[in-house]
Amino acid sequence: MQRWFQGATLVAATMTAGLMAGVFGLYAHTILPGLGKTDDRTFVGAFQEIDKAVINPLFIPTFIGALVLTGVAAALQLGQDGRSALPWIVAAFVLYLAAFVITIRVHLPLNDGIKAAGSPDQLADLSTVRAEFNETKWVRWNIARALLSTATLGCLTWALVLYGRIDK
Repeated sequence: MQRWFQGATLVAATMTAGLMAGVFGLYAHTILPGLGKTDDRTFVGAFQEIDKAVINPLFIPTFIGALVLTGVAAALQLGQDGRSALPWIVAAFVLYLAAFVITIRVHLPLNDGIKAAGSPDQLADLSTVRAEFNETKWVRWNIARALLSTATLGCLTWALVLYGRIDK
């Protein structure tokens, strides 16, 4: 039963990490480049609506779950035979923790700032709101978290391979 739980937790960590790598990747190569080509009113309004929509019952558990499940997967490997998967799981945890911290420290304040500006229909100076949002900083740090979460997925995938090689 313990081996099943170890494997299931590692699979769940890998799946949630993969989902987050996809989310951050889509922002990096599709959403922000597309929004970046729009006028100030469209950018502010669309970003506000996207940010509201992302706070949902699927995103939040996945975002937090990737960190928690990876930590639990590492803890379940401690003291076990065939600990070859453990370093990869720990590496994944550290990588995703960095992406998690970037989200909390960089993206949330920027997102909250643009939402606090109010409705684009009621704003006189949309170019100032967009400039204060600091689109360049948001994009730069999002690319970092996309790369970190993709590396997380790679580490967890390799950990699964190694875990599967352990004699049962």
